[in-house]
Amino acid sequence: MTFETTITHDPIEIGAAIERARTPATGGTTIFLGTVRDDGIDALDLEVYDDMARADLTAIGRELQERYHLTSVIIIHRFGHLSIGDIILLIACGAPHRQEAFAACSEILERIKASVPIWKKEIRGTTDRWIPGHGE
Repeated sequence: MTFETTITHDPIEIGAAIERARTPATGGTTIFLGTVRDDGIDALDLEVYDDMARADLTAIGRELQERYHLTSVIIIHRFGHLSIGDIILLIACGAPHRQEAFAACSEILERIKASVPIWKKEIRGTTDRWIPGHGE
């Protein structure tokens, strides 16, 4: 089994994460990529309460790995100043069958957005605005 949770300032290496998610027992792997979209902003600043976020990501990943009988869970979340098109979040879930991989990946995403202490601030020119609801 593969299990990894990472919080990083560095760009996320998609191919390497996918390869780590593949195991001999994996029949299906789902990948979610959250990116900074161009909706009138110039960039995002992400802040994280590091120790708590790491613990939360690990708890969420372990719980869902057990519940869905996953062969792999990889969660990588970035922080810092991100530009349009940058990857914020990668979630990879491997399972013997695709249904479990899809369900777990979706649930991990929703749980991260609901409870992990990571906050986003939109940057528009010389103004900025915190986005409510993320990690609260």
